[in-house]
Amino acid sequence: MYLGTMVELAGKKELYSNPLHPYTKALMSAVPIPDPTLKRNRIILQGDIPSPANPPKGCKFHTRCPYKMDICSEKDPEYRDVGGGHFVACHLI
Repeated sequence: MYLGTMVELAGKKELYSNPLHPYTKALMSAVPIPDPTLKRNRIILQGDIPSPANPPKGCKFHTRCPYKMDICSEKDPEYRDVGGGHFVACHLI
């Protein structure tokens, strides 16, 4: 969820092995690995966090998304099944 909106839903194995939404990818990149010799490529989000009381028009994540397109700031993305019960709300997917 991002600002109270579900951005991705999948079974735990699918979500951890194949995150699709840019916000989910950033979250998963922050999960610690229990082996100190392994490093994960951390995704550090840039941009301003919008106010939950006054969210932006369109995709709520567009102010921080590295893949933002013009449509993202205008239209809410549809929540769709991309296969196997994996749902994503993103214009990129």
